[in-house]
Amino acid sequence: MDRSLEEQVITAWVRLTGVLKNTRITKGMVYNEAIVMLVAYNRYREDGEGLVSFKEIVSETCMLKSLVNRTIDSLVAKGYLVRCEGKDKRTTFVRILPEHIGGYLQVHDHSLALAAQMIDLIGKEDAEAFVRIAEKVALNLKN
Repeated sequence: MDRSLEEQVITAWVRLTGVLKNTRITKGMVYNEAIVMLVAYNRYREDGEGLVSFKEIVSETCMLKSLVNRTIDSLVAKGYLVRCEGKDKRTTFVRILPEHIGGYLQVHDHSLALAAQMIDLIGKEDAEAFVRIAEKVALNLKN
């Protein structure tokens, strides 16, 4: 029985996300926490400060505002992030706490090791194609 390409895409997507979930790509940290930390960590690597707005986190992660808020509360309680108010108090920011980043970096290193395994498996050219395709899909299906 021939399956449509659409069915094949859905099946491949489900298999891949299942594999990633079962390998615990964020082993050692709740998945949503690791995703929010990745956004803050990427900003920290860019500017050395890691100050990122709540709105940017929602936009970057496509998580619900309420989930981002709960996740940030959890990360603040664990000492990974600190809340900072914006100039007009309508904008909330969080900032990574470099002195407590070690726990996140362990999780991130595990994720990087899984990515390296994937690159070894599919090769650099296919990995670069995967990144281009994933970015294209994310940018165009986000809304």
